[in-house]
Amino acid sequence: GMRDLVVFCADVGSVRSGNFGWARSYSSEAPVIEHDSSKPADLAGAVVSELNAGRPVALGFECPLFVPVPTAEMKLGAARGGEGNRAWSAGAGTGALATGLVQAAWVLAAIRSHSRDHSLHFDWMGFAAENRGLLLWEAFVSAGAKGMSHEDDATIAVAAFEGALPDPTAASTITAERPLSLAGAIALWSGWLDTPAALHQIPLVIRA
Repeated sequence: GMRDLVVFCADVGSVRSGNFGWARSYSSEAPVIEHDSSKPADLAGAVVSELNAGRPVALGFECPLFVPVPTAEMKLGAARGGEGNRAWSAGAGTGALATGLVQAAWVLAAIRSHSRDHSLHFDWMGFAAENRGLLLWEAFVSAGAKGMSHEDDATIAVAAFEGALPDPTAASTITAERPLSLAGAIALWSGWLDTPAALHQIPLVIRA
């Protein structure tokens, strides 16, 4: 496993209404530490602290971070492979996508402004080999897996990621034809990456 890995996840929602919740773990062996916070700045600051201390960070957002753009026009808007009846294009999915897109972009930009000496990864193998930097991943918490609050859902997602270690790629089973990477778009926008190829790179999806 990775040394000193710290896992974070944000459950997106209205910041103004106090519905942005996040959680973290100190390591893959330690209990999940729940945070009752509606401020994305607190999440960004906590991630920066870990990165600047030399620890690798896996940062998840509970919203779709890539969508399919299938060749067949009649399939536009269809679910991603593995989503079942919880399609990204359904009401809850589209709401989370729109909310999470701007919140993830804001958080990544805030982290970047205070931690420029690290790399951003979508690929687990490259991240694990480097054993430093930031891995962006998508959390999928739905139906019976959900908790009672946004902090609960973030905590559940962190636990799911930790449960998928040491190789979370085996647990990442959601796919998309001709994916448009929203993760790549916000990585470009926030200055972490500078190549258009990022628009085709997709992150891990860890489903609770």
